[in-house]
Amino acid sequence: MAKTAKSLSEDPNLGAKAPDIDIGISEKDREKVANSLMVALADAFTLYLKTHNFHFNITGEMFNSLHLMFETQYNEQWMAFDEIAERIRALGYNVPASYDEFQRLTSIKPGTKVAHTDWREMVRQLVVGNEAVARSQRKALGIADDAGDDPTVDMLTQRLKVHEKNAWMLRSLLQ
Repeated sequence: MAKTAKSLSEDPNLGAKAPDIDIGISEKDREKVANSLMVALADAFTLYLKTHNFHFNITGEMFNSLHLMFETQYNEQWMAFDEIAERIRALGYNVPASYDEFQRLTSIKPGTKVAHTDWREMVRQLVVGNEAVARSQRKALGIADDAGDDPTVDMLTQRLKVHEKNAWMLRSLLQ
């Protein structure tokens, strides 16, 4: 009796195999860019957690203005993660997505414990955090630029503008 052919749902290996990535950037350069984006993502996520923590816990005379400022900043940061992660995937690499991986990759050191009324220390830590994110993104931008990876350069240019502006606005509160 003749054997019937298997369907794709019965054997997913029957389908066409995905071609190798050929976007005009060498595999070596794609790896360098992706690895630098992973650090930038870990830094951004660490800053996001810190910003959200301070949003939750701020009290005192600066409560309303800082509660709203922190919320605006962490919401914007949250929306940026997906774009960075999708760029890592487009380059052919998996995205770090656990606390352990982010903690291993981040350049942001854990802050000292902050009293819920110490708004100045919260703001100071967020200045330092935004500048750390800017540094890791600037490094990634240089690597992407050297690789001719214009989409990553464009994305990181936009992210740099956000973090440098956030650092400036926060720093202004302390001057």
